[in-house]
Amino acid sequence: MNEMKVRVPRSAALARFVLRPVGRVLVVGLALLVVLGLGVFTYFYSHYSRLIDEKLRVGPFAQTAKLYAAPELVAVGDVMTPAQIAAELRRSGYNESHTNSTGYFQIHPGSIEIFPGADSYFDQEAAVIKFSGNRISSIVSLQDNTQRGQYQLEPQLITNLSGPNREKRRLVKFADIPQVLIDAITSAEDKRFFQHSGFDPIRIIKAAYVDLKEGRKGQGASTLSQQLARGFWLDQDKRWTRKLAEVIITLQLEQKLSKEEIFEDYVNMVYLGWRGSFEVRGFGEASEAYLGKDLSQIRIPEAATLAGMIQRPSYFNPFKYPDRTRERRNVVLLLMHQNGQISDRDYEQAVNSPLTVVKGGSQSVDAPYFTDLVEDELQAKLGDDNFRSSAYHIYTTLDMDLQRAATDAVRIGMQGVDEQIRRQRRFRGQTPPEPQAALVALDPHTGEVKAVVGGRNYGMSQLNHAMAKRQPGSIFKPFVYATALNSAIEGGPQVLTASSTVVDEPTTFFFDGKPYEPDNFEHEFRGTVTLRDALAHSLNVATVKVAETVGYDKVVEMANRAGMNYQIHPTPAVALGAYEITPVEAAGAYTVFANHGDYVRPDFLSLVRGQDGRVLYRGKVQEKQVLDARVAYLMTSLMEEVLRSGTAVRVRTAYNFMAPAAGKTGTSHDGWFAGYTSELLCIVWVGFDDNRELDLEGAHSAAPIWAEFMKRALQFRQYRNAQEFDAPDGIVSATIDPQSGMLWTPSCPTQRQEVYIAGTQPLAACPLHGAGRQNVTSVSGWTTAPPVSKPALSDDGLRGTPESRPLPQVTARRPETVRREVAQQESPPPQNPKPEKKGLFHRLLGVFK
Repeated sequence: MNEMKVRVPRSAALARFVLRPVGRVLVVGLALLVVLGLGVFTYFYSHYSRLIDEKLRVGPFAQTAKLYAAPELVAVGDVMTPAQIAAELRRSGYNESHTNSTGYFQIHPGSIEIFPGADSYFDQEAAVIKFSGNRISSIVSLQDNTQRGQYQLEPQLITNLSGPNREKRRLVKFADIPQVLIDAITSAEDKRFFQHSGFDPIRIIKAAYVDLKEGRKGQGASTLSQQLARGFWLDQDKRWTRKLAEVIITLQLEQKLSKEEIFEDYVNMVYLGWRGSFEVRGFGEASEAYLGKDLSQIRIPEAATLAGMIQRPSYFNPFKYPDRTRERRNVVLLLMHQNGQISDRDYEQAVNSPLTVVKGGSQSVDAPYFTDLVEDELQAKLGDDNFRSSAYHIYTTLDMDLQRAATDAVRIGMQGVDEQIRRQRRFRGQTPPEPQAALVALDPHTGEVKAVVGGRNYGMSQLNHAMAKRQPGSIFKPFVYATALNSAIEGGPQVLTASSTVVDEPTTFFFDGKPYEPDNFEHEFRGTVTLRDALAHSLNVATVKVAETVGYDKVVEMANRAGMNYQIHPTPAVALGAYEITPVEAAGAYTVFANHGDYVRPDFLSLVRGQDGRVLYRGKVQEKQVLDARVAYLMTSLMEEVLRSGTAVRVRTAYNFMAPAAGKTGTSHDGWFAGYTSELLCIVWVGFDDNRELDLEGAHSAAPIWAEFMKRALQFRQYRNAQEFDAPDGIVSATIDPQSGMLWTPSCPTQRQEVYIAGTQPLAACPLHGAGRQNVTSVSGWTTAPPVSKPALSDDGLRGTPESRPLPQVTARRPETVRREVAQQESPPPQNPKPEKKGLFHRLLGVFK
């Protein structure tokens, strides 16, 4: 049979001739692409492998600066319980696990054992603190079984500083993560985490199907390993190279780490929203921030709440959106139930339970404005802009108890300020602007800043009003009177004392050829007054007269020596606080009075250690003498009068602050109060950001905040024992007539005991109320007691009922010697102690007398 020949069309043969080389080119091209792709993949794989190895070698969280508060001291006799100490230790990073590198504790009936770890701030022994009732009965060292009178608790972590962000993170080990949280996280984010090798094909296919069906990208398919890869090594760039890097890093992590290690790093890394001004990172911090408890203590519904936040932390914020957070929690609980991780009974109880969150504000423990000041201080002292990534351990002076008290006091006090401003006529029918506030509290003997509030809400405004320059108003006046009383030390043509008199009346001052006419509050003048009364009632004209007498230049020199800036000029207006200072400056300046005449520079840092434990900075007290201790005591006595009978009398009568204290109100465009006890000094400022008039005196704006804060401070052991201010050697007291400022006689209607530097007390009897000189002068520390006097009445300056004026008491050590200086007898005051206010008609008549 003849074979049949098939004739191939010429066009087909031509196509075959052409396609064969094209196919070869495509094959070669594909091969080259594969080789190139493998090369690129190998390059990136090797590149990220080195990065991962380097990070894992030093630890994933190693390059983070940690900012700590001051350690808390507990002592035998303190009112406290084991649970309270345990709560403090948890906030410091301790827990019940023996593997915790910071430290751990064990609670027993009536006691708590504390074991500092390798990463503890202290190189100190373990101890057991025993209790009797709600009081510490003994502290025993576990090293040598001997008694201790006190014990320092670990400093609390304020924040982590990492890169450009403020992060709060509490590291936990996998062994310390409760199983209920592991179940909640895997159910919500990656239920096959412990089975897959970094990628979950089933979940990827399911997510793709749902997205195609719904026509949008709504399903996530990233595993925990992928999320960890993104969180640690990648930015927010959405390009394909980032996705390739994510795949490579995920493969690397799965090869280099166990599942438990990946899960532990994820639990410590994941972003879970904001509290105050800080990012909440990791479940250890989230449990404390949102639930107020250690991670080991969380229950099923709480674990589901935290796990549910991973998806959208801000949207599911339990403080802002409790309803939607509860709904999301219940979704996670349903997933846990479907996965067989909780029983029917546990599921029913959990979904029907209320949403629980910690009570209280966030800024009280965040201290964001304080953190800003610490960062500025670090850069100034260490000259290192990279301290955020240097793994420094930064120990500050912050007292967490006082910080909470300060935040609460400002919050409560500003509610009253807001209400007063709403009632002001100028804002009727409109929404008034929101005033701001600042509070600075420090130890007047060391300069350690214990609390700072720089504004009402850091999230709304990062302007730190504690460092904003404003006119201090009358809180500057004590430096005028200190300059005057210092004349007893420096000498000169006139020695002024607390009972020296000045005429408070309308006066025109001329300076540099220009008139200056200050006015008193509500245009009220008191005639002849002593320096004590002039300061107590914050009399403007009298104060300018005192400044003119001693010299404006000397007043400015005094202010500069007390740490105030050099933009203060020697003019009449300086006496009334017309030149701007900051609240931090004011706090430092007032240490001159509270610290026996020595200025102490405010400080925020106590210790900085490098990653290797080397001490990079150690704080020390920076002080210098500005006033003689006797002058400082006289000023404290004069400012005690401000609270006793002057412009701040409401601190006692209305706000019930009764501890020994001295202070001064201030009113400029703003409201101020500066005051101190023997243990604590506090400055409060209230005003508007645009420097408009607050139109509230310091007594009604700043003073209530000060009183609220100081009352809270008295609840803490370090500050509750506020003592009477002791007079130094060389102080004497004399009974005087408060109208004339001279020695009291039986004919005088009122009397007051006044204090002086020995040798400057008056020697002449009061000339206003007849003869019959009987006076007693007692020297500080002498056993001679002053005569008992009848309480005298004086105007309190605040349109209230005049208060009786108790006599100031002088207590101190007996002086070995008292220098008796030649006393300069003061000029007798005018015969009319209370001159009448003269109108224009009477003044014209007076020309013809």
